[in-house]
Amino acid sequence: MRKINRFILVLFLAAVSTVAFGQSSNFTFGLLMVGPYNDHGWSQANYDATQYVVAKTPGTQMIYLDKVNPADRPGTTASQLAESLVAKGAKLVIFSSDDMSDEAVKFAQAHPDIFVIMSSGDQVWKDGKNAKNIPNMVNIMGRMEYGKMIAGVAAAITTQTGQIAYLGPLANDETRRLASSVYLGAKYAWTKYLNRDISKLKFKVTWIGYWFNIPGVTSDPTQVADDFFNSGYDVVVSGIDTTEAVTEAVKYAAQGKRVWAIPYDYVDAIKEGNAVSLGVPYFNWGPAYVSAIKSAMTGKWTSHFEWNGPDWKNINNPDTSAVGFNRGSVLSKPAAAGVDKFIAELSKGLNLWKGPIVLQDGTTYLKDGVAATDQQIWYLPQLLQGIEGQSVSK
Repeated sequence: MRKINRFILVLFLAAVSTVAFGQSSNFTFGLLMVGPYNDHGWSQANYDATQYVVAKTPGTQMIYLDKVNPADRPGTTASQLAESLVAKGAKLVIFSSDDMSDEAVKFAQAHPDIFVIMSSGDQVWKDGKNAKNIPNMVNIMGRMEYGKMIAGVAAAITTQTGQIAYLGPLANDETRRLASSVYLGAKYAWTKYLNRDISKLKFKVTWIGYWFNIPGVTSDPTQVADDFFNSGYDVVVSGIDTTEAVTEAVKYAAQGKRVWAIPYDYVDAIKEGNAVSLGVPYFNWGPAYVSAIKSAMTGKWTSHFEWNGPDWKNINNPDTSAVGFNRGSVLSKPAAAGVDKFIAELSKGLNLWKGPIVLQDGTTYLKDGVAATDQQIWYLPQLLQGIEGQSVSK
């Protein structure tokens, strides 16, 4: 009887050993999001990308924390929350907001054995202004400038009042270049497709002060959108993480006003208001996250910066394109044709970030015929001439 028990015990220990080995071979990665995981914007785009990773990469599992911001988690830093993910088994942590840039660096330097993806940052860009030697960090960003220019084309062909508004978060290099990209697309469509005088196009930016509404801290994006619609702006393009531009457009459309909105970040954000959404420029983080996480799993990790553009064969291919434009059903045939034409021109090399480009204060930024470098686009110091609004947040 004792021999049988010993045999059973050996089998049991072998089984336990096998399970333990299987669990240790799994790769757990963590995600920190600045807003709710289901915000229909920036955070949800990142959350859905991690679900894509799990589906496409056997052996991976994801853990996350959302609402990583001073209002929702006062007194707690992103690096501290990353520590909690590591305590739960994370071997890699994604810091998915520019708001976490400093904390991502702090964490990565304190934990050289943990892989770090910093979304939207430039910390390890060798040709950037803020280059640092952080072997365990990768920077990933999509070239949303293209998506925003497409949005500008849709807005310019649609507007009936000649007034386009941009609902902005806070002013920094990233948001200035994206707001300016919308204007460049709108200007191109207005002058080249519609053959209209650019002086007849009004384009205004208002910043709320953060990536989404924080009562008592930011301007209320609902009120800002209302102010736009009430003062003649009939297309509001969003640059914030959430969908107030769409929800307010729905409200005004229900009152009989002809208004439209273009949300941001998330492929299905237009579903917040199909009757008013012209389309949405969105990020597709999934393929880049898969590549980075596989490199960590296979020992091929290298610290680098990547700024990924659309797949011009199909900008909405979920497996290949980092940036897309999901058009809304309300987009008119002329606007849809303009969008198609513009995308085709971009795919053949059209470059709107080419001089002459003048900054808001009248300074020549790019001389006639001179194409902007990646650094000149990334670190845009002001909004462009022709845009009304502050180049820095108040």
